[in-house]
Amino acid sequence: MNKTLYQIIDSPIGPLTVLSDGSSLIGLYMNVYRHGPSVKDDWVAGSEDPVIQVAGNQLGEFFAGTRMEFDLPLNAKGTEFQRQCWNLLSAIPYGETWSYGEMAKRLGSPEASRAVGAANGQNPISIVVPCHRVIGSNGKLVGFGGGIPRKAALLAFERAMKFGESGSDFWAENPLMP
Repeated sequence: MNKTLYQIIDSPIGPLTVLSDGSSLIGLYMNVYRHGPSVKDDWVAGSEDPVIQVAGNQLGEFFAGTRMEFDLPLNAKGTEFQRQCWNLLSAIPYGETWSYGEMAKRLGSPEASRAVGAANGQNPISIVVPCHRVIGSNGKLVGFGGGIPRKAALLAFERAMKFGESGSDFWAENPLMP
C-alpha cells in the first residue's frame, strides 16, 4: 500500500498525529513537533486502519499509566545511522534517561553525541520510540521536537507511574497546555 493513513488523537500532552502505511506505524507526531508534517492532501483518514486503532489503544494505555512498552509494527524511514539510534532509544528503560553521549558510546562511536542528537531529532515515531528519555550530558532537558515542557511532562509522568501513581491523577494534577 502506498497510501499514508492518518488519525489525529487527543492526549494529555496535546493532539497526536498517528501515521500508518497500512501494515506498520510510520509516524507519531505532536501538534508542535518541529520536524513533523502537516496533514497532506494525499493522506487518507484512517480511523478504521488496524495499525492506527492498536496504536491509539496502546497510547491510551500508556497515558493511563498501564502500559510501559509498546508492541506495534514500526517502519521508520531514515538513514542506517538514524535507524540504529532509534532502535537504541527503545532500549532505554521506562522512567529512566540516558545522555546523548551514553547513546553514542553504546553505538560504538563515543565522539558522535551530536550526530546522535541530530538523529534523535529526526525520530518520526515519538513516544513509542522514546526520544524524550534522552538528556544532555549535564542532566538538563535539551533537544526535543515536541518542546521541553512536553519532554519534562513525559519524564515526570513515567517516574510517577514507576512509583504507583495513577495516570489520570498525574495528568489532573499536572495539566499540560498544548
